[in-house]
Amino acid sequence: MSYEMLVGLNVVDSEVYQQYREAMTPILASYGGGFGFDGKVSEVLLPLGSEDINRVFTIFFKDRHAMEQFFAHPEYLKIKEQYFQKSVASTVIIASYDKKLDEV
Repeated sequence: MSYEMLVGLNVVDSEVYQQYREAMTPILASYGGGFGFDGKVSEVLLPLGSEDINRVFTIFFKDRHAMEQFFAHPEYLKIKEQYFQKSVASTVIIASYDKKLDEV
């Protein structure tokens, strides 16, 4: 089993957001995490609330505890402040779920 989230973002600065991804990915990997599907969205037909999104991706961890540790990691929080907060206007967690490792 792994723990996965489907996330929607409103990315307002793609270059800075890419720097965020590059900086945080080694920390994510150290918690057994990574990215699955990743796509840019041109039109949302049925939004979840009032937040605009233009990027959708899955992010996974070896388990929920690893996810909680990752998001609380001091170095991750510095990276988030430096890059994420400048490049993303809004975030929505569309879904979160346990996933069997053999699921496609």
